[in-house]
Amino acid sequence: MKSPIAAQRLLRGADYRPPRWLRNPHLQSVLSSSSSLLRRVVLRRRARFVAQVTHTEVLDVDGGVRLQGFHSAQQVLPERRGLVILLHGWEGSAQSNYVVDTAAALLGAGYDVYRLNFRDHGDSHALNREPFHSCRLDEVAAAVAQVCARPGAGLRAVAGFSLGGNFALRVARAAPARGIALDYALAVCPVIDPARGLRQLERGWLYHAYFMRKWRDSLRRKQALFPELPVLRRGDRRLNMRELTRALVQRYTPFASLEAYLDGYSVAGDRLARMQVPATILAAADDPVIPVADFRALRLPDCVELDIAPHGGHCAFLTGAGLRSFVGDYLLARLDARAPTPRVPLRT
Repeated sequence: MKSPIAAQRLLRGADYRPPRWLRNPHLQSVLSSSSSLLRRVVLRRRARFVAQVTHTEVLDVDGGVRLQGFHSAQQVLPERRGLVILLHGWEGSAQSNYVVDTAAALLGAGYDVYRLNFRDHGDSHALNREPFHSCRLDEVAAAVAQVCARPGAGLRAVAGFSLGGNFALRVARAAPARGIALDYALAVCPVIDPARGLRQLERGWLYHAYFMRKWRDSLRRKQALFPELPVLRRGDRRLNMRELTRALVQRYTPFASLEAYLDGYSVAGDRLARMQVPATILAAADDPVIPVADFRALRLPDCVELDIAPHGGHCAFLTGAGLRSFVGDYLLARLDARAPTPRVPLRT
């Protein structure tokens, strides 16, 4: 017998209808970005709500790797409804606006939240000697496995944005073989084909400049902490994204070429076809960073839902002047359909 919640109609991407002034995908993406001061100011009350129930820790995972995490325990129900692990995008962090906004929505609905920083993101550059790259799936999967194995009621889910969405899909794909107790995954505007995504960024000067500024700042910070490493050589400062990626692939990965590295974290084509964990991919047809054709070319199993909204920009889906995201309600609808007990909504 289905629960009343499970019988409710789930939100769909088509239900996202931004006001006319917010339909520009570039405006959406800029306002939603991890460094948007305006959105940070508007969401400061929700950020305080999250911070009040958050404990910071460092996870020791395989091979001596250490990753920073932020565990937030819900306070609105006698027993939590579940646990959701949130994964940020490239050069974002667990403190990014879109991550904190989603965390607040989940906490207000009775879910515990664990926000994980990838290595060299946020304030974690000193934790590991070797730099971050996007094929470091093992350590992220090990961290998710550790958190999911902790005692506590309810389902276990992972939700990621952009590169974090790509990681969420790869973790979910690997979960059965790795013994990870994962019930659901949501990927918001995930990187599908990194080679095509790189070409898309190269065509958009605004996004290329934004990510290069943040990436160079991160590499300079890493270099200062580990001066003996060739993280960012003098000549590297003149390289574009493609050539700087190529240089770091040669120094710090086992891949023989840039092309092999990009293929190493691709989930394009039929690479998700054998996935067993139920999942949703939420994409936007007007995403200026991830080509929508990549989503339409996916070959997915029945347990993976592809939902392409007409609007939303890159990981934004902002609903109005309050700069709240549709993603929180969208994710809650899918979690509620799987959670065993009804939730009590809380305004935050």
